[in-house]
Amino acid sequence: MKFRVNHAVKHWLTLWDKEPRIAWTLSILWLLLISWLAFLWNLGSTGLVDETEPLFAEASRQMTVTGDWITPYFNGKTRFDKPALIYWCQAIAYKLIGVNEWAVRLPSALAAIALTVLGFYTLRYFGFPRPSTAQLDDLGKDDHAKIYNRERQMWLSAWIGAALIALNPETIAWARVGVSDMLLSGCMGSALLAFFLGYAQGGEGAGENVDPNSPERLRASSAWYLVFYVLVGLAVLTKGPVGIVLPVLIIAAFLLYLGKFREVLREMRPVRGLLIVAAIALPWYVLVAFANGEAYINSFFGYHNLERFTGVVNGHRAPWYFYFLVVLLGFAPWSIYLPVAIQRLRFWQQNSWRDQPRSTHLGLFALFWFAGVFGFFTIAVTKLPSYVLPLMPAAAILLALLFSSEFFNNSKLKTQNSKLLLLSGIFNVLFLLLIAGAFLYIPQVLGYDPAVPNLRPLVQQSGLPLKGSLIWGLTAVAATLLLIKSQWRWLWSVNLIGFVAFVIFVITPAYFLMDQARQLPLRQLSAIAAQVAQPGEELIMIGFTKPSVAFYTKRYVNYFDQAPDAMKYIKAIATTDLNPPTSLILSKPKILPEAGLQPNEYRNLGQVGAYQLSRVPKQVIARTQLSKQR
Repeated sequence: MKFRVNHAVKHWLTLWDKEPRIAWTLSILWLLLISWLAFLWNLGSTGLVDETEPLFAEASRQMTVTGDWITPYFNGKTRFDKPALIYWCQAIAYKLIGVNEWAVRLPSALAAIALTVLGFYTLRYFGFPRPSTAQLDDLGKDDHAKIYNRERQMWLSAWIGAALIALNPETIAWARVGVSDMLLSGCMGSALLAFFLGYAQGGEGAGENVDPNSPERLRASSAWYLVFYVLVGLAVLTKGPVGIVLPVLIIAAFLLYLGKFREVLREMRPVRGLLIVAAIALPWYVLVAFANGEAYINSFFGYHNLERFTGVVNGHRAPWYFYFLVVLLGFAPWSIYLPVAIQRLRFWQQNSWRDQPRSTHLGLFALFWFAGVFGFFTIAVTKLPSYVLPLMPAAAILLALLFSSEFFNNSKLKTQNSKLLLLSGIFNVLFLLLIAGAFLYIPQVLGYDPAVPNLRPLVQQSGLPLKGSLIWGLTAVAATLLLIKSQWRWLWSVNLIGFVAFVIFVITPAYFLMDQARQLPLRQLSAIAAQVAQPGEELIMIGFTKPSVAFYTKRYVNYFDQAPDAMKYIKAIATTDLNPPTSLILSKPKILPEAGLQPNEYRNLGQVGAYQLSRVPKQVIARTQLSKQR
C-alpha cells in the first residue's frame, strides 16, 4: 500500500513538472475553494451583528440616500471613527447588488481574497531561494533533481501559505464582517507583499534568471513599487495614519537591518510615491475637514488615533501580554509552530542575510512584518483583538516556508530544525487536547447576555460544544499517530483538515444559532416597525443600543439606556407636539409595566425573544409621569 502511494505521488510530481498548466489549474481551483469556504460561503445568510457592523452599514446607506459622500452619518449624527473608503465600498455594493448583508460584507471578503491570492503569488516565486542562470548551466543530473524539488517546494509553499492566510480564526472572523479592519489588513498586507515583489526583482543580486539591470526587471520592480504606493494610499483612506506609519516602520527596519536602506530608497522613488499616496488619500481628508472643521479634526485625529495609542478608549484596556493570547488563539492551531518558524530563520546572523540575494529574503521580511505589527500595537495603550489582524499573513508566510522546507527534507529527525519541529508537534497535540477539553466547558463559562437570556441552555442543547471537542480530539489523535510514525512533515495537513471540519460543522452552525437567538428578533420587530409606523411617529429603543434597528427600519431611532429618561423625553414632547399622538417603543417586555403603564394603556405590536414592540400614546406617558411627580 505504501509503495502504491509513493508511486502515485511520484507520478503526479513528474506530471506536475512536465505540465505547468496542470499546476496552475489546480492552484486556481485551490484558491477558489479556500476563498469560497473561508470568505464567501453563507456570507450574507445571517443578519448584521450588533454593535459595530450596523454602524458601518447604516452610515454607508445614508451616503446613498443623502448623496453626501464626504461626511459619514449614523442615525442623524456624524460618524468620524473611520475614513471614507469602507463606506464608499459598501455604498457602491449597495448600488450594484442592493442594500443587504451581502453588500455590507463583500468589501471585507474581497479584500481577504485579494490578500490570499497575492500571498500565493509571492510564495510561488519567492518561497525558496532560486538559482541563477549560471548555476543552472553547471548543474549535473542530481543537481537538476534538486532544482525540481525546489520548484515543487515553492508550489507547496504557495498552497500552504494561501490556506494559512485564509483559514485562521482571526481572518475568517473579520473577513465576514462589514467593518474596516479586514479592508485595512487587505490593503496593508497587499502593499507589503507588493513592496517585497518590487524589492526582490530589483537591484544587485536579485537572484533571478535575468540580468538584474535589464529593462524587464526594472519595469517589473518599478510597477510593484507603484502598486505598493497605491495600496498604502488606500490603507490611509481606510483607517488613517496607521495605514502608512506601519508599512514605513516595517520596511525601514527591514532595510536598515540588511544595510540596503539608501539603495532601495533610490529604487522606490519616494517623492513620487508620497505624491501618489497624497493624491489618493488627501482629497477626502481636506474635504471632510473643510465641511466639518475642528469637530472632525478633534474627533478623528485626536480621539480615534492619538488617544487610542496613548490612552484607554472605550474601556479597551488589556495587559502587556494580551496579543500573545490573541495570536495564540487567533492563529490557532498553527500558532504553536511560530517559535520554530522564527528560530529557523536565524535572523541574528545578519552578515549571512546580507550576503544572500534579495529573492531569498521573504522569510526575513515576514518576520519584520510580524514583529512590527505585534510590537506597535503592544506599545499602544488601547488594545483590541482586531488590531493585530494585519500580522496574520506574515505568520502564514513564516509557517508556509517552514512546512514546505521540512516537507522536502529527507533527513529523519537528525537536524536541529527537525527536532524542534517534532517538539512543536508534541505541543501541537497538547494544545489540540486543551482546546478539545475547553469546548466541553463552554456552556458553563458563558456570561449573561440580556439580548439572549437563555444563551447557556441554548448552546448546550445545540450540541456544538461536543462537536467541537470531538473534532479537535480526533485531530489530536491523528497528529499523535503521525508523530509515532515519524511522519511529522504531514502535521500541517492534519491541522488543516481539522480546522476545515471545525469551520463547517461548528463555526458555521454557531453563526446561524447566534443569529437566530440574538439578531433575528430585532430584524423581525424592525420589519414590523417599518410596516406599521405612522407618518412622523418616533421609534424609541429603551435598555438596548442596537444600531441594527436603524439599518433594518431605515429610519431614525432614539436610543435610551434607562426607562425614566425615555419617559421624561416623551412627556416633554407630549406637552409641545401631540401629532402624531403615539410613539413606538422597542424594549424588554417588562419595561413599560415597570414605568407604571397598565396593559390596557398601550398596544403590544409584537414580542420576539428578549424584545417587545409597543405603540404608546404620548398622553398616557405624560399622565403617568405627572402622577409620579405628585
